[in-house]
This record gives sequence, C-alpha cells and structure tokens, in this order.
Amino acid sequence: MADVNQESVLPSETSPPALDGLNATDSNGTDAVNATVAKFVATPEGTALAYGSLVFMALLPIFFGALRSVSCGKSKVAGENGCDYEYRNSSDMPETITGRDAARFPIIASCTLFGLYLFFKVFSQEYINLLLSMYFFVLGILALSHTMSPFMNRIFPANIPIKQYQLLFTQGSGETKEEIVNYEFDTKDMICLVISTVVGVWYILKKHWIANNLFGLAFALNGVELLHLNNISTGCILLGGLFVYDVFWVFGTNVMVTVAKSFEAPIKLVFPQDLLEKGLGASQFAMLGLGDIVIPGIFIALLLRFDVSLKKNTRTYFHTSFLAYIFGLGLTIWVMHTFKHAQPALLYLVPVCIGFPVVVALLKGELTEMFRYEEVSAEDAAAAAKEETTTQVEKKDK
Repeated sequence: MADVNQESVLPSETSPPALDGLNATDSNGTDAVNATVAKFVATPEGTALAYGSLVFMALLPIFFGALRSVSCGKSKVAGENGCDYEYRNSSDMPETITGRDAARFPIIASCTLFGLYLFFKVFSQEYINLLLSMYFFVLGILALSHTMSPFMNRIFPANIPIKQYQLLFTQGSGETKEEIVNYEFDTKDMICLVISTVVGVWYILKKHWIANNLFGLAFALNGVELLHLNNISTGCILLGGLFVYDVFWVFGTNVMVTVAKSFEAPIKLVFPQDLLEKGLGASQFAMLGLGDIVIPGIFIALLLRFDVSLKKNTRTYFHTSFLAYIFGLGLTIWVMHTFKHAQPALLYLVPVCIGFPVVVALLKGELTEMFRYEEVSAEDAAAAAKEETTTQVEKKDK
C-alpha cells in the first residue's frame, strides 16, 4: 500500500485549507501585485461556491472511506462480512498505526516538510515538481484504480468473461527464491487501470484542477480506508501531535505556506474562486490539504468501527464525529475568511473531533469502553484466523 503510506506522510497534506487569493498569481505563477496587473478579488458567490465545494469534497472520502474500512477491514476474502471485493495484494490491505507510530509521525512529517522547503529554496522548482509529478502519476493511478474497484465490480457486465492475471518478480532460485513483486489482477482491474491512466496523462499534460482533485480524492479515500488506528488513545496521540505540528508550521514560520504553494502534486484539493467568471479554465484557487482530511478521517473511521463493535445498530459516535468535522472545517473557513490569513485546519478540527465523541461517551457512560476498544493489525488477525482454523482441523481429526 505504498500509494497510501507515502501520501499520508507528506507534510504539505496538512497545509492550510485555503490560500484564497491573498497572493494572487497570474498564469505564469508570478505574483500579480505590480502596477500593470490587478490583484484578483473573488466575488461573494465565487468564494461561497469554492468553500462549499471544498467542504463537500472533504466529506466524501471520509464518509465512504470509513464505510469501506468497516466492511472490508477484517475481511480478506470476497463476500465475507459484506465485503464486495477482496484484498488480493498486501499493498491493498489495511495497515495499523500503533501508539509509537503516532508519536513519531509529527517528527517525521516536520523533517520532511522542512526538507522540501530547503529543496525548493536551493533547487529549481520546475525540476523538483517534474520529479514529483511523475512519482505521483504512478501513485495516483494505483490509488484511483483501487478506489474504482468496488464500483467496477457492481457495474461490470456479467456476460463478459473475467480473466485472471498475475505480475510476479522474484529474486534468487530454489529455497532462496524471494518474491519482490506479486500483484494479482483481473479484467475489471485492467479497465480501472486504463481509466486511471487516462486521468494521469491528463494531469501530467494539463495539470488541470479536476484531474488533481480526482487523484486527491482517491488518495484521501485510500488513506481513510487503509490506515487504521489500533485504539482511541493512539488516535488522540496522533491528532494531538499533528495539532502542534500544524499550528507551529503555519503560525510560527512561512514554511508550510511556501511548500503548499510551491508543491505541484495532487496532495491537496483545490477549487477555483473564479469558476463563475472563467468556467473550467479558472485559475484562482482555494485549497485544502489532504492531511486535513485523512488525519481526522482515520479517527472518524475508527469511531465507526467502534460503533459496529458495540452491536447496538447505532452509529452515534460516527455521526457525532462526522458532524464535529463539518463544524470544525466550517469554523476554519470562517476564521480564515474573517482574518484574511491562512489557517492550520487541525487547530480547529482536532479539539472538536476528539472532544465531541468524548462528551457523548461521558453522557452515555461508555468512556471506559471506548478507550478499551482495541483493534489488531491485519497480520495479527490473519495469524489468529490461521491458528483458529488449524485448531478446528485438529479437533475434527480427533
């Protein structure tokens, strides 16, 4: 799952949610504040449309990613527990974030962010973004293909034969043979890859904001679906650490904003504020970093899986945290628009996404049960299932 992991540790994912024309740029990317070029001022309608669209796009991967994390988080075989597709490749299986991973994450993200900042200061921005574009071209195709897979399973005509394929690379021979790549796919996956490649070529050639958002939404949905926190405490550690990280790098320095504006890769969602005036060729964008979606999203997905574990046929904690996210993101946009300054979204998202569910748990008397809830990694679950199967076979033999 390189596509999700790599995406999830990029620091500019937690870039400010909107840089709304404060440094308006012309078509060549230069500051348009000289005497001959007027600074762009968004209309109220254009601003409302841009912000509303960003909020809507942010909610989509959280909602559907959380649902997919539940239906397929524990099932590795198609058809089990409502799962309509299977994780045939290890890269597509959920990865569990432990408390140690959560504690180290802000440090790793800070080092990566500052490293990118230095790279943009020392080396040509054009060549760096060319390398990053090719890298995310590959990751984006894989992420978008994985996102489309369950939908393709449902709409694929039943009368068309499905052929199975396997891409296998090994090293050595005999007992020392080791698998380097073992990727299984079928006809439906091939169609998804072709469609995703077309989007990727469109992005590479045009850098169009729609292509950027298709890849960005795919990255975010994959992150919410495949990155699993092992318990609520780990989620609090991760969100708390990134809360400090986001506030420091946005308010304490210009590093975050500089990288966010220089980094030409689909690690942020964008929407034009001049869409009503210029149509699809619009060029003045508000933006939302993917980290402001994925990080709260994996916590919200954990709460949904906790709801399921209670077996009460209710989704109280998921609905509470989901509404809290909407409130926090709306508050972020309001503060940013009022003070005309880029805001660290996690400053507002973290307190509400953690606080609201905790208050609900206190009122319901389930706080202890919430913090005792534990998830095992996919590897541990597979090992436990294998051990259970072996035990059952031995009992039958006896």
